[in-house]
Amino acid sequence: MNPPKHILPVIVLSQFFCTSLWFAGNGVMHELQTTFLLNENALGHLTSVLQFGFIVGTFLFAILSIADRYAPSKVFFGCAVLGAICNVFLVWKGNTYTSILLFRFFTGFFLAGIYPVGMKIAADYYQKGLGKSLGYLVGALVIGTAFPHLLKEIKGELPWEFVIITTSVLALLGGIVMLFFVPNGPYRKPSQKIDLKAIPTIFKEQKFRKAAFGYFGHMWELYAFWAFVPSMLHLFNKTHTTTFNIPVASFSIIAIGGLACVLGGYISQKIGVKQVAMSSLALSCLCCLLFPLLFSVGSANLFIVFLLFWGMVVIADSPLFSTLVAQNAPSSLKGTALTIVNCIGFFITIISIQLLNTLQTWTNTPIILTVLAFGPLIGLMVLLGKKKTR
Repeated sequence: MNPPKHILPVIVLSQFFCTSLWFAGNGVMHELQTTFLLNENALGHLTSVLQFGFIVGTFLFAILSIADRYAPSKVFFGCAVLGAICNVFLVWKGNTYTSILLFRFFTGFFLAGIYPVGMKIAADYYQKGLGKSLGYLVGALVIGTAFPHLLKEIKGELPWEFVIITTSVLALLGGIVMLFFVPNGPYRKPSQKIDLKAIPTIFKEQKFRKAAFGYFGHMWELYAFWAFVPSMLHLFNKTHTTTFNIPVASFSIIAIGGLACVLGGYISQKIGVKQVAMSSLALSCLCCLLFPLLFSVGSANLFIVFLLFWGMVVIADSPLFSTLVAQNAPSSLKGTALTIVNCIGFFITIISIQLLNTLQTWTNTPIILTVLAFGPLIGLMVLLGKKKTR
């Protein structure tokens, strides 16, 4: 039974609109620092506090099995509305550093009902070709994440508040579209009660654990890379006296990952989900290690091509690991499985972002980016580990 043709495009569009909330603050970080007199470490702290909000949200959603007990489209809608409200409060003139941190925290909290729930909705509709479907979905997340950087460039003479208001409006539209056009999927098996043993039960499966650890290694690198793309470009401009348009270049480097997710989904149908995920993880690990060399060469064209390639391989494995997680979780706990894996993965992003943030205060040498290789290396080691026999 094939789902209606409009289902996947609607899920993808909604995901794109709603996940534009993610880096809305990053897209206008300089303006936030100037307007509210924030310190130089605001980038890392504001990114991390949103990730922490997402972690708290996903943990509570997983413990309470929200996405499995309630209609996921309604959960998605409610969180889209509340996330949009928290995001738009960034334009309030009475903000302090503390209030901005709180608004970013709660934006992250409600994103917990958007990103993993969107994947749960897709899994309820698509059993065959789930990797391809999630490729489109994570691709939408990537472009949504990059979109505030583009909005900043195209706003022209409009004030910085335009970026924040636009992303909030898009999130509202995304929630409305999901609510009215995507009912419960045919493969949804609702859970009837809270099961506090659900998470330990899920992790008992070895294939699930391997997929989860591959995802965790990928997450160590991903958001730290995305968060520091503008800083990398700025440092390159300063060191080599180049003139990158940082908002456009940042958007391009992050957004090209959306194409990689879609391509990875199609390729996985030919050679296997796990094989493509591991290849992407290995290539992104290599990029971490090669970054100082490419930076020191000083060729602007070579550097930007390298970052575009890194922007592709750093995310191409994400929908594939999520596919492996969904496929190796009990049917009635897919939402919980995806949510708890997201929760742990995003907790890991805080550690890597804060580590880079601290290292950056000590030195601005490009070699600090090589610490991002540790996550992919560990993920590959677990994935390549021998299967246990009983």
